[in-house]
Amino acid sequence: MRQKSHVHPGQLPLQFDSQAELERLIERRVAQRFEAEAFRWRLRIVMIETLLLASLVLMAGLALGQPIHTVVRAAVLVGASCFAAGMLLLGLSFSGTRLFARLRRGRPQ
Repeated sequence: MRQKSHVHPGQLPLQFDSQAELERLIERRVAQRFEAEAFRWRLRIVMIETLLLASLVLMAGLALGQPIHTVVRAAVLVGASCFAAGMLLLGLSFSGTRLFARLRRGRPQ
C-alpha cells in the first residue's frame, strides 16, 4: 500500500495548469544551473592557463641559467597578468551575455 505523503502546512502547493508552464519552469532552472557551472569551468580554465604560463616562464628562465630572483619575479608577473586578463575577459563575456539577453527580451516577438 502506498503511504499518504505528508506535506508541511506552511509549504505552498505547486499547481501547474498546463504542461507547458511546468516545462518552462524546469528549463529556466536548468539554464540557471548550467550558467553557474559554465562560469566555474571558465574560472578553472583561467586558473590552469595562469599556472601553465607562470610555470613555463619559470622553467624557461631556469633552463637558460638566469638569476633565480629575476626568474621568479618574471613568473609571478606573467602569472598575475594572465590571471588579470582572464578575469577581465570573463567579466566582459558575462556582461555581454547579460546585455544581449536583456536586448533580446526587450524586443517584441
